[in-house]
Amino acid sequence: MQTQGPICRVVSLWIRPGSTAEFEAYERKAARIMQKYGGSIETVIRIGQEGWSENPFEIHVVSFPDQEKFTAYRADQEVSSMASEREAVILKTIVVTGIRGPSYAT
Repeated sequence: MQTQGPICRVVSLWIRPGSTAEFEAYERKAARIMQKYGGSIETVIRIGQEGWSENPFEIHVVSFPDQEKFTAYRADQEVSSMASEREAVILKTIVVTGIRGPSYAT
């Protein structure tokens, strides 16, 4: 896989029952910090319900200009300080990393 240039992550998130508002507040904070490193949550697809199910609550497409910027974001002190907040609302996360593919639109 390409290591230079823009990277994308597809992030599937399962959240704890009754935590939608807290999850949304957490994601807004995370998105604000991502911006400092050129990252963004490009797409949010809500497909599930709170609590455990086969399907995640949301799927995000997240992008960063390169791996170095993503690594810097993950090392950010504010991100680290939010670990307990994240654990309080998110049950499970699955992340798939890739690069942008071709556009098939005509």
